[in-house]
Amino acid sequence: MFYRSRSSPQFFVPVLICLTLLVFRGLSQAQTATMKAVVIHSYGGPDVLKVEDVPRLVPKEDEILIRVIAASVNPVDVAIRKGYLAELIGDKFPLILGMDAAGVVEKTGAKITKVKVGDSVYAFFTLAGEGGYGQFVTAKEDEVAPKPKAVTFAQAASVPAAGSTAWQVLVDEAKLGAGQTVLIHGGSGGVGHFAIQIAKACGAKVIATASTANQDFIKQMGADVAVDYTKEKFETVAKDVDVVLDMAGGETLKRSYDVVKKGGIIVTIVEDVDQKALDAHGIRGVAFRSAPKASVLEALGRLIDAKKVTPVVTQTFPLSEIAKAQEQIATGHTRGKIVLQVADEPKG
Repeated sequence: MFYRSRSSPQFFVPVLICLTLLVFRGLSQAQTATMKAVVIHSYGGPDVLKVEDVPRLVPKEDEILIRVIAASVNPVDVAIRKGYLAELIGDKFPLILGMDAAGVVEKTGAKITKVKVGDSVYAFFTLAGEGGYGQFVTAKEDEVAPKPKAVTFAQAASVPAAGSTAWQVLVDEAKLGAGQTVLIHGGSGGVGHFAIQIAKACGAKVIATASTANQDFIKQMGADVAVDYTKEKFETVAKDVDVVLDMAGGETLKRSYDVVKKGGIIVTIVEDVDQKALDAHGIRGVAFRSAPKASVLEALGRLIDAKKVTPVVTQTFPLSEIAKAQEQIATGHTRGKIVLQVADEPKG
């Protein structure tokens, strides 16, 4: 009987050929792997939003690959799609929108130390690294934190951008503390409903404005005084407040300078402040844009798990209905948050 030694060339050649074929097959599969994502190829109306198959992302050594379960829809997404932030973003088409998401870690780069494959996380992306409207997204380590255990992925996805904005305005910028009073314009919206709850967690008194339909909602969120801006002027109840969080702009912002006590602060997230008006009233003012910070996401997660903050998601849409979701957020009258349900919620 013929016997082929394992040390002979005749044995190794077939083995090497098989291994080579397997390697090339793996590389080919990696190169052709795709994912579903909402992509825009130009700025414009809702019609530019297209669900397409795109190459699956591969994380760099300092990045985390997240399998997205849910992604948040924010007003800034609409602004980006319309081209209002083109000077900051440029024309880097095709572009996947989405500033925040929640999901499960699929893969990590060599330099990642704080999370591991299989971890449930939520994330807030920069303008340069957005991409939550897809089945996978990459994030830097400082943009990611453990998903709060007390809520679903859809609820968690609603938190990062809006919750971070509310936290950074009230806690980091305004230094809101116990016994102070804050006036929150637009208390029923994404940032607003988080701001009310965060302010109450800080021990502050909260005056919040909203439409007639949302009066009960802002009270449920914790507002001590609910103002129906369609029926009364906020100046009738808001006097000598320490902090104003403005999400309305225009005349609402102009009238707000008069209700802040000397040494107080106005923070607006929609337009520039009027320095002359600030100086005339002896107050401070900031036009604020939030930025991803893992420490803020961790702090928000602790409040959520302690039941001091509850993310409210009032509408969910599949990726295929992103145009409807953006049209709804563009009305400026959303209660709580709108979320894209990208995949089924994991069981257990």
